[in-house]
Amino acid sequence: MAKRIRITAGSVTASAELNESATAKAIWDALPMEGRGNRWGEEIYFEIPLSLAEDADARQDMAVGELAYWPPGSAFCIFFGPTPVSRGGVPRAYSEVNPVGMVEGDAKLFRTVTDGDKVLLERL
Repeated sequence: MAKRIRITAGSVTASAELNESATAKAIWDALPMEGRGNRWGEEIYFEIPLSLAEDADARQDMAVGELAYWPPGSAFCIFFGPTPVSRGGVPRAYSEVNPVGMVEGDAKLFRTVTDGDKVLLERL
């Protein structure tokens, strides 16, 4: 069964699908979660109450709309464009992240979210 979530960040609401990874399962099991978003280029991240290890498939280069967990900061990440460490126009994480899913639809809507906006993750 697909694990679909709703992400509400500021005035933006989007649905997403989590992948089958152990990290995604841990996030799913801990939902709902809420925090205050931080912007880093065209990425939103916020600390979540999970402390998980880096997965074997962790990476820095991401796709627009991809979701990830950043182990050093215990943070959930939403990528929707280039970040300060990007090479070209694609998202790149600060360091290795665990890919956990993908936004359904236009992830660039998250461009309107600002530092400090509330971010809510919940099951659909």
